[in-house]
Amino acid sequence: MLSGGSDGVIVLYDLENSSRQPYYTCKAVCSVGRNHPDVHKYSVETVQWYPHDTGMFTSSSFDKTLKVWDTNTLQTADVFSFEETVYSHHMSPVATKHCLVAVGTRGPKVQLCDLKSGSCSHILQVMFAGHRQEILAVSWSPRCEYVLATASADSRVKLWDVRRASGCLITVDQHNGKKSQAVESANTAHNGKVNGLCFTSDGLHLLTVGTDNRMRLWNSSNGENTLVNYGKVCNDSRKGLKFTVSYGCSAEFVFVPYGSTIAVYTIYSGEQITMLKGHYKSVDCCVFRSNFQELYSGSRDCNILAWVPSLSEPVPDDDETTTKSQLNPAFEDAWSSSDEEG
Repeated sequence: MLSGGSDGVIVLYDLENSSRQPYYTCKAVCSVGRNHPDVHKYSVETVQWYPHDTGMFTSSSFDKTLKVWDTNTLQTADVFSFEETVYSHHMSPVATKHCLVAVGTRGPKVQLCDLKSGSCSHILQVMFAGHRQEILAVSWSPRCEYVLATASADSRVKLWDVRRASGCLITVDQHNGKKSQAVESANTAHNGKVNGLCFTSDGLHLLTVGTDNRMRLWNSSNGENTLVNYGKVCNDSRKGLKFTVSYGCSAEFVFVPYGSTIAVYTIYSGEQITMLKGHYKSVDCCVFRSNFQELYSGSRDCNILAWVPSLSEPVPDDDETTTKSQLNPAFEDAWSSSDEEG
């Protein structure tokens, strides 16, 4: 597992539980430390493995760079430099015909870096305009390798086809076109900054979160607001918020940082299943490991916690006559709210 810190350091962890104990500590295999000549100068905002080969990974930082790393040597293979602070980047998990890295920066344009041509071409001239403020989150569709979603501080979420000169396919509208274009909130996704987005595993829907404390689910083919109500989803992050969805569960879940906890919702009903408690400072990011049905969360308390599914939950202490755990149907293939986990 890759992790990036606010100090610019990148650490690689071995996730194997060699102890076979229920509670264990993952070992750090190696790191790009403060003394490394190519270490990021400021906070690392995003790290990602090259989707087809773990021999390479990428990182981006507030130091205005995107770096491509050789995993074996921990040396940079390429560096892309930007004029603005970098908030987020993403490589397509399904692309076979391009090696584009989408980058969101403090500028209002979506920027694309081509790993095939390298930094000699710097940043592609195809920079899509359309947003009015900084781009806080970017994500490629897992369904179509040319479709890119972007979220901005201008309250808008856009879907792009990077093959098209005009670029923009859809600007989603929280009102589904039912309000006049003269209304200030027309063609906006949220009533505040949109600082996180995530496609569902099949790519048919897109989830977004905003500083209006709302999460919304969109049809990714036509941009329709599905109007699923998740209630208040606390979000006071000043930068990108990285949340994730489950893969391979009988019901699909979304995991969202919520203060010092992680809120778990069923995607299509909006029901809040549980709150995962274990961190003691704000959670900034979480990622799902589908092979083992595990969730990992990173927090400002300097800890990364691993969460595993639990099919049973403890019986309340006030019932002294009952000693057995009871199966909670809501947690079949799902998640336990036990404070002991993590």
